[in-house]
Amino acid sequence: MKEKRFFFRVREEDGVPLYGAIAFGVIDRGTNLIQVRPRSGCVFNCVFCSVDEGPFSKTRQTIYEVDREYLVQGVEEVVKCKGVEDVEVHIDGAGEPFLYSEIKKLIKDISRIDGVKVISAQTRGTLIKVDEVEELDKSGLSRLNLSIDSLNEDLAKKMVGSKVYNLRKVLDLAEEVVKSGIDLLIAPVWVPGLNDPEIERVIEYALKVGAGKKWPGLGIQKYEVYKLGRKVKGVKPWSWFKFYRVLRTLEKKYGAKLVLRREDFGIHKTKWRVPIVFKRFEKVSVEVVGPGWVRGEVIAVGKGRVVSVVNCEAEVGEKIRVRVLTNKDGIYLAEPL
Repeated sequence: MKEKRFFFRVREEDGVPLYGAIAFGVIDRGTNLIQVRPRSGCVFNCVFCSVDEGPFSKTRQTIYEVDREYLVQGVEEVVKCKGVEDVEVHIDGAGEPFLYSEIKKLIKDISRIDGVKVISAQTRGTLIKVDEVEELDKSGLSRLNLSIDSLNEDLAKKMVGSKVYNLRKVLDLAEEVVKSGIDLLIAPVWVPGLNDPEIERVIEYALKVGAGKKWPGLGIQKYEVYKLGRKVKGVKPWSWFKFYRVLRTLEKKYGAKLVLRREDFGIHKTKWRVPIVFKRFEKVSVEVVGPGWVRGEVIAVGKGRVVSVVNCEAEVGEKIRVRVLTNKDGIYLAEPL
């Protein structure tokens, strides 16, 4: 059953920071790769979705969208502080980033920032028209990471949880991207027992169309089970050892790069990163500013960071005391005291 969702616009004038949240804003994991999330939400209900997004989500209650100028300002601040000239800005999201109506303007604005060398984006491709590829190229998009899990249309529809998914349209997009100045990376999720035969078909397709002119053309992802993610019935995730062992076997068979390292994309650590302002288990005061991404949560602000507070029903504007549970990569989760 489709649940009602809140829509929350993130604006500078409302005092909502761009750092600290997993669902929106800017995420700095200490390298020259910066994740930029302009919008949450998704049009599909993938059976393996790690964050349970989509129209029929059972856990997500809020769709966030960040004002473009505010987001560009935040990206510029981080890039400037990084002090390097080879920053990659990766536009992804907890869902489908191309739901963001100003995505092309966002890419163009980011491409003008000194220090940004690469702009990449993740997508399922269904919201991009073939005739928009040239515009994306001119806007400054360097690489498109395109999710294709199967070349069997029925199975592809089953995996994305939608009868209206158009595989042919996505393949047409892939082939148009290869013709452009944008590099193509095809990124299937390997769900053991569900799309096993399709992985080799996707590899063969990627090699056939010429994906990966500058960077690796394939980024096969391992199916994982997360606390709030969707679980595929009857499927047990492989160990990382088995996953990489199988990928290495396929590498030899096809002569394609499948076991990826960050060096393959020019990713390296940087001396500066967005400072982590809260310690684990620290008790702090924060002010509630809106609904949380997950049902039963709120988002609050403290020390210039967004903090997601679980099991909390406090009202907007209310100041509460919380205990910080996690601060990994500057993403903060807390519980009320």
